[in-house]
Amino acid sequence: MRPILKLVLEIGPLVVFFLANSRYGIFTGTMIFMAATVLAFAASYAIMRKIPVMPLVSGVFVLVLGGLTVVLADDLFIKLKPTIVNVCFAGILFFGLKTNRLYAKLVFEAAFNLTDRGWVLITQAWIWFFLFLATLNEIVWRTTSTDMWVKFKVFGVMPMTVMFSIALLPTIMKHSLPAAAPTGDSGTGEN
Repeated sequence: MRPILKLVLEIGPLVVFFLANSRYGIFTGTMIFMAATVLAFAASYAIMRKIPVMPLVSGVFVLVLGGLTVVLADDLFIKLKPTIVNVCFAGILFFGLKTNRLYAKLVFEAAFNLTDRGWVLITQAWIWFFLFLATLNEIVWRTTSTDMWVKFKVFGVMPMTVMFSIALLPTIMKHSLPAAAPTGDSGTGEN
């Protein structure tokens, strides 16, 4: 899938949530967020015949906690969603490290070819970043207005994630494996 389209499908529902919340409030915004998430799932599946793992996990929590938010008329649930998702991602990556499974490699190996040490370092960095985001979400939703929390999700978390990913580039470069040689004819003319 083209990177721009993938990005739109992954962050589009969040942008829709921001816009809907600013116009209609948190409860209608949450319902629209849930609908946008389902549409993004459908579009991903129609284009790729699969839904990427991280957006799928996050989306399931949007639907469950968003549903609780709407049904119980309590925005606590949607505000807890980023905390729960980030702690889950950190826990899954930590469990993988402890059981010699590099789950980050499963998610990113199409983009990077790293040494095992590189994958361990990337995994450790993401664990800490997810825990940081979970903690930051707790601080922001507990100390600011709902509108400010929604703005933080769009204009705070997304740029921080991009900056964090860029900060990982030196580690990725240092631990990249050389590109595999093409298979087939070696060009020597020998048979």
